Amino acid sequence: MSPANNSSYGDCQKSLLARQAPSRLHRKDASLFAEFADQAQVKRCLGWTSLATNPPLDLAEIAAIAAGIRMEGLDAVVLIGQGGSSQASMTITKLYEVGHGSKVCFRTMDSLSPVFVNHILQSSDPGRTLYIVSSKSGSTIEPLMLERVAWQYATGHLGSKGAAKRFVAITDPGSRLEQLAFVKDYRFVFSSPSDVGGRFSALSVFALFPAACIGIDIEQVVASAARVEQRCAADTEDNPALDMACFIYDNYRQGRDKIALIMPRSGAVFGLWFEQLIAESLGKKGKGILPNVEVDASILHVPREDSLIITYTVGHSEGFAESLEHVDASIPARHYRLDSVDELFDRFVIWEYTVALLGLLMEINPFDQPDVEDTKKRVRALLAHQGKDDRAKSKKGEGEASTVVLPDEEECADYFELTFSEMDYIRCIRISRALLQGSDLVEGEITVDHAIRALLNTLRFGDYFSFNAFLPFRGYGRREALERMRNRIASRLGIATCLEIGPRYLHSTGQLHKGGPNTGVFCFLSADETDDIEIPGEDFTLGNLAAIQAQGDFAALAARDRRAIQIHLASNDSETLSRFADRFCLAVSAVKRLQ
Repeated sequence: MSPANNSSYGDCQKSLLARQAPSRLHRKDASLFAEFADQAQVKRCLGWTSLATNPPLDLAEIAAIAAGIRMEGLDAVVLIGQGGSSQASMTITKLYEVGHGSKVCFRTMDSLSPVFVNHILQSSDPGRTLYIVSSKSGSTIEPLMLERVAWQYATGHLGSKGAAKRFVAITDPGSRLEQLAFVKDYRFVFSSPSDVGGRFSALSVFALFPAACIGIDIEQVVASAARVEQRCAADTEDNPALDMACFIYDNYRQGRDKIALIMPRSGAVFGLWFEQLIAESLGKKGKGILPNVEVDASILHVPREDSLIITYTVGHSEGFAESLEHVDASIPARHYRLDSVDELFDRFVIWEYTVALLGLLMEINPFDQPDVEDTKKRVRALLAHQGKDDRAKSKKGEGEASTVVLPDEEECADYFELTFSEMDYIRCIRISRALLQGSDLVEGEITVDHAIRALLNTLRFGDYFSFNAFLPFRGYGRREALERMRNRIASRLGIATCLEIGPRYLHSTGQLHKGGPNTGVFCFLSADETDDIEIPGEDFTLGNLAAIQAQGDFAALAARDRRAIQIHLASNDSETLSRFADRFCLAVSAVKRLQ
């Protein structure tokens, strides 16, 4: 249905224009959100609205610093970050490489997987690599721990003075990371604008400096984005952000609370930025819109009453247009192109304004993430608990464990745990009380297969299924096994499915999982690490931290009565994942199709 013929769309548009919402956003008028959000908090988060038309840093200076580093000899950039501090940079650089190629290889270290971390560290010469450590708060645990590992690696090759010349920090003034960078004498420390939240920072130094390092003309792309920003700030019907917000909200009120983002594989990285912006901004107070990314168009060949579609064609993607022909015409859809890095920056601006306007329409604060801290608190408690256990074992002379040890929480009413000492590839399973109480599972008679089938049997139309995998994507067969399970559920049961990689999703869709509607069904996957990496100065490893984060987030969901299980595997190798995928897919086949 076209907007012109849709009175509901028109009412939505008139409501926003009557409030002069676009122009007031651009003027940083926090009173727009006064009815349902703390104005002081909102005011501290509106710096993004004018980043293109009024950049807080000298773009020419940023470009000159990056050019100087490239001229010295730069083969690779490693961005150490998490969430909003890394997503835009990863998107920009990957799409630029697709369209232009680049003499400088860009890699993002946002996974705790030793397989992944070792691959990145060993893929380039530290003396010709720039390590950018990005964290707005400067206290996020993943980049701080990964910084220690990367610093140890670089100093081992270059010495501390040589390593310092290869490190740059981007963070808020006065943060823990800034202090660390000064102590270690980093080459540069960029101060990020304190009134720009991480997921709204695509036009800030968090994204612009990495972009400049691989050769993107940041002055040109920001100039293009400035023109779009002015359109998004206009109180007119042809405002592209106003149009998109009204399109999405009109469908949301009709029960379409999932956005299927369909793109060719070459542009899939855009989905990582998109899903964080949508999910973390709008998933709270029992409301939310699920960004369903990396969707195979073929599964949308039948009507979906809970979804709408956004597509982006990237360059010349052979077969992509043909794949869209199979999408059911009854599903509301918008189709766009994304052919240049300039257009990518333009889309950043449009979507940021769109999400802010959606927050107004949905009457939620799009600039906070109230439920993210719960998982962080649980992880800190579990780390402290493990530290006590390790010290006790050391006093007893028991030595170090050879595999990742999952810390035992005190008896918890929110979930039930089973260990399987007789099984050769599954260590334990945790089952939320909500699942136990809503199924025919009986404590004392539970098997892994029973638990998986019970989880799948709770699915109903309007639900979504999420694999929250704290596993490496690298290596033959790993991602394939995960995708096989995801696609099997989507094709047989006809519901939205997500593949979320931890810990990245904790700073993204994790907010929606915990704060949004109780329509998610979750399967956590974690595993022991055979070649773990010690973290300098800590009594836990990267593998320990990943396993504990999986348990902490599972516990946070269980406490919110989510239907969830966590399965901890003996290994994350491709053979183990493939065996588990076989087992899981058999369980899916045994579940009745949704009627």
